[in-house]
Amino acid sequence: MLSRLLLFIFLLISSLSGCTRVWAQSYGLGFRSFEVVQDKRTALDLSPGTTLCPGNNFEIAFDLAFLPDQKNYFGYILRLIGDNNRNVDILYDNSDTASQRFKVVTGDRFSSIAFDITGAQLYEWNRLRLFFDQKKQQIVLHAGNKTFTHPYQVSDKTCYKILFGAAQYKNFHTTDVPPMKVRDVQISQDGKVKYQWPLDEMAGAEAAETIRHANAQTSNPVWIKKMHHSWQPLQNFTITGPARVTGDPATGSVYVVGQDSLYSYRIATGQLSVKAYARQSLFMDNQVLFEKSSGRIYNLFINEKSVSELDLTSGAWNQNVTQPALKTHFLHANKFFSPADSSIYILGGYGHLEYKGNIQKYDLRSGAWMDLSRRDTLFTPRYLASLGVATGGAYVIGGYGSTTGRQVLNPRNLYDLLFYNVKDNTFKRIYELKVPGEDFVFANSMVVNEKDSTFYALIFPKDKFATQLQLIRGSLVKPEIRRVGSPIQYQFVDTKSFADLFFDAHSNRFVAVTQFTNEHGQTNVAIHSLYAPPLDTEVRTQDPGMHTRVMLTLILVAILIMLGAIAAWRVWGMMRRTDRNVAQPDPVVLAEPESELAAELIAVPDTAPRHFPATNSITLFGNFQIFDEQGNEITKSFTPLLKELFLVLLLHSLRRPGISSEKLKELLWFDKNPESARNNRSVNIAKLKSILDKLHHCQVSKETGYWRIDIDEKHIHVDYAHYLDLVSGKELTKENIAQLADITKRGSFLSNQNYEWLDPFKSEVSNEIVDTYLRYAGSVKVADDPEFLVRLANYIFYFDPVNEEAMTLKCKALAHLGKHSLAKSTYENFAREYSRIYAEEFRKDMPEVMHS
Repeated sequence: MLSRLLLFIFLLISSLSGCTRVWAQSYGLGFRSFEVVQDKRTALDLSPGTTLCPGNNFEIAFDLAFLPDQKNYFGYILRLIGDNNRNVDILYDNSDTASQRFKVVTGDRFSSIAFDITGAQLYEWNRLRLFFDQKKQQIVLHAGNKTFTHPYQVSDKTCYKILFGAAQYKNFHTTDVPPMKVRDVQISQDGKVKYQWPLDEMAGAEAAETIRHANAQTSNPVWIKKMHHSWQPLQNFTITGPARVTGDPATGSVYVVGQDSLYSYRIATGQLSVKAYARQSLFMDNQVLFEKSSGRIYNLFINEKSVSELDLTSGAWNQNVTQPALKTHFLHANKFFSPADSSIYILGGYGHLEYKGNIQKYDLRSGAWMDLSRRDTLFTPRYLASLGVATGGAYVIGGYGSTTGRQVLNPRNLYDLLFYNVKDNTFKRIYELKVPGEDFVFANSMVVNEKDSTFYALIFPKDKFATQLQLIRGSLVKPEIRRVGSPIQYQFVDTKSFADLFFDAHSNRFVAVTQFTNEHGQTNVAIHSLYAPPLDTEVRTQDPGMHTRVMLTLILVAILIMLGAIAAWRVWGMMRRTDRNVAQPDPVVLAEPESELAAELIAVPDTAPRHFPATNSITLFGNFQIFDEQGNEITKSFTPLLKELFLVLLLHSLRRPGISSEKLKELLWFDKNPESARNNRSVNIAKLKSILDKLHHCQVSKETGYWRIDIDEKHIHVDYAHYLDLVSGKELTKENIAQLADITKRGSFLSNQNYEWLDPFKSEVSNEIVDTYLRYAGSVKVADDPEFLVRLANYIFYFDPVNEEAMTLKCKALAHLGKHSLAKSTYENFAREYSRIYAEEFRKDMPEVMHS
């Protein structure tokens, strides 16, 4: 049994380690290159305002990849400038026809080190390591499985300025930067890592160093993680008259069909071209579809059951339909091309108060248009669904419709995933999603990945004009979806709006295209991109060292579980032996059990504090939760934006007088103009008021000129308000401390919420809690209540694991209780953690601590 337990712990630690590797793919620092002017190019300085002195036998290592589809690949990758006068450079030189384009320069000469990375590998991550060997007086460069050396005078007293990309340092100036990205920079000495910059930020100019907190500085950074989280606007243009959109995923081209011109936009290069042609009709429900094998764009006149073709080579349409059939419409129908029978299929749609369940087919070979009879009733008449092509047919998910197709008979949102089989014209129901908190419909297309049984689609609520598109990742086999990436602003009126999703396989990006036709007959087209794989929606700028600390914490918890289990195993064994030998009991030597040691090493907060009501309450410590007077949790009623708005107002109301409209715009709608921000604020404040009405004693106000949330604390319990009262500076009692511990045992303050504006609040809370605990500890003699002081020290360690006062307090209290080995273990664990965090030894020994 014990061996199985140890195996389980080992597998747990291994799986946790493996999880971090999977997550840590989409990050790094991208470098702006020749596509921008000189003063807009990217630089990374590992030691802003100073130099680094790594000592003898040091190595600098980093991951490098080039950015594809750029015009000019030339420039400095890395520069090490020793004692302000000796440079060692790694650069990329494509100025001649030589195959060895990566070169190392020492001083003003090329060294003997030159190599190349060819083909697609150049655009994938490559690990480069440059080693300064003092013993052999040479530099050694490792690139993949290749090693190169060059004689070089190495001194252990040399201090270096280390720069990536553009450099403006003393006499070493350069603006020649190759289009590249860099991540996981490390400096090691004698094989031990001394500095580490993951470069996994999402914003700002500072790059955190995770060992010694020697943060680096960037200029004009392009953070890769942000490109996997935030949609980037690529192109926005306006067309006179209606427009329709299609795309070529293989080349990453978006085609916008206007009445007299074709607009072509290439994602990789950012080039927009316009080609005029003879006037082409676009009616209410036209859709267009690009088909790669024929190199043509098909304009589908669904009502008229006709198709015109645009040859991209000649730029001419083969026909034009000028008389629309006005009887029915097929707005927001779904379409796809089936290579198995060279046909275009059209599913569903809406028009004239009816949702359509039609399955229509256009055969490109014969030019025949057919209405196919449905062989089942699984496909509910609908529109605003999403369709993705797959082997043998297509997947269709969601939409809005009704069983009968009539708008007046119980229309509703649909959340079923179906597979349409082209061969036998049948549907198969895969599953139905659980009804979400807020209903949504889908943009026209989804991206299907059959290899890992996933899909990506854009969702949005149909009952709002000023709304947002949100990318989701779903499964093709089980009913689960996850929001990924940031939202995209979208204006929706079903007769004037259209949104679509493509995947550019060439640049590995999702592409969202939105269009809206205004009252003047002009269509605005916006193109956005998001790099794959997309990160979860809730990802925010965070402490770059957090993942390492979380990993260490998880491993520590696993070890503690193991220690506790071993202790329990031993106690159980002793009890069994005692039971077998009741008549002649063995003499027992009392000792401090290891399980107690495990319990004392870390204070894990309880999930259920003793004094917190489950009705009419708002909890901010641990998970953010709100319960109404019936005890129902209403947190799920909040969208991500409403949740953030509520927290902004609540915290500024409890901690400060409130928040101004200007500050609110700066925090939540900084990317909008004043009028748009006002509209967004008004709409979301109204939604928030509607949700808070369920609490009866909680309301949004602006009576003081500031936005506030006014709460009647007699009827609604807010743990944060109670916390503020406890740490307000009044005289502390043991009961006060116990109440504070009950609050903080739920977890850290808003532990699952990560907003940039929230960081100062979290920092204030941590500092106040530690200060309050220490203030009380200073008022109590160790001899008066040593057991409580041990718990108090554990409370402090939860917020500050290397608080010296807490360690001293705990050691003295344990010693007073006669638990000297636990006191020693507490000191040793503290010293190890101190050394790990600060990279230096704790200078006090155990006797000094006990007598301080």
